[in-house]
Amino acid sequence: MSQLGFAIAARDGSARTGLIDLPRGRIRTPAFMPVGTQATVKTMYPEQVRALGADIVLGNTYHLMLRPGAERVARLGGLHAFMNWPHPILTDSGGFQVMSLSKLRKLDADGVTFRSHVDGSEHRLTPERSIAIQRLLDSDIAMQFDECVRLPAPREDVERAMRLSLAWAARSREAFGEPEGRALFGIVQGGDHVDLRLASAQGLAAIGFDGYAIGGLAVGEPQAVMLDMISACVPALPDGRPRYLMGVGTPDDILEAVARGIDMFDCVMPTRSGRHGLAFTQRGRVNLKNARHADDPRPLDEESECPAARDYSRAYLHHLIRAGEMLGAMLLTWNNLWYYQQLMAGARSAIAEGRYGDYVAATKAAWAAGDVPPAA
Repeated sequence: MSQLGFAIAARDGSARTGLIDLPRGRIRTPAFMPVGTQATVKTMYPEQVRALGADIVLGNTYHLMLRPGAERVARLGGLHAFMNWPHPILTDSGGFQVMSLSKLRKLDADGVTFRSHVDGSEHRLTPERSIAIQRLLDSDIAMQFDECVRLPAPREDVERAMRLSLAWAARSREAFGEPEGRALFGIVQGGDHVDLRLASAQGLAAIGFDGYAIGGLAVGEPQAVMLDMISACVPALPDGRPRYLMGVGTPDDILEAVARGIDMFDCVMPTRSGRHGLAFTQRGRVNLKNARHADDPRPLDEESECPAARDYSRAYLHHLIRAGEMLGAMLLTWNNLWYYQQLMAGARSAIAEGRYGDYVAATKAAWAAGDVPPAA
């Protein structure tokens, strides 16, 4: 297999902390990967993202194959040089976006034919083509091509997609080969059915991957269902390989998933929320669009070490968001990504010290206490 190394340094119940080693760098786990869909973490400089504590970012195969094109990125030196990020990059397979963004698509056993949401041009993705695109992008961790079904869905649809994804996993593995210093992750599907999740996990483990993702969650089901599916399929995955929960999620989702043995996360929530005026803080979410902030001279969080939270007044942030100024999105995204990285750093320390349960309880108690109102 590849040169991906994974060492678990400490456990606290099912929660674990460790290190993933790749030629381009080391990833501390549990890890949150900022989403760089179009070869950029929106509103952020790459060096800012790194300074916040991110060891790895995510790029999107579907978007990058459409614009600017994987072959063009390859000619320009690969995704790392293209976006000035010399550290590890994970690329998703494009499967989720084909299913969610393409209005016109035709699925068959070999792959998917679809029309671009950008210009209507026709394209085709197969497991082999998805892997080829990810190789052109030169990502450090690639994902198998899969089909993701939104929940709720009939069982027969979920099972069909799971079986197809398992067949595509084997083809993705064959197409990937043994590239030096690169890793390939399989993706567990099966919707909200425990038996299908277990069959998927066992099938992927039999094929053999560098790491294992759990996909098809946080797509419409309640949190309790998501957590039940994680708890059901994690024991079927190889213990000595990283586990990645795709597209999740809220800080609460992440803390609960870490407690169940998940090592890696990605989600657009901190960046998308920042662009829409929502800040994540140690006292929960703060909506800077609300009029109550218009005359509030206090910072977002005076105890924060992040300049975006500490050095700008709520009144100013409110003004920027209401006026549609780009700086508002930049500052709140900065704050949100800082908060997510601090959440992960705290989780790693707590697991190493055997106090993860206390860390989760204290974090949730602070959220429950809520934002501090301004002085009368």
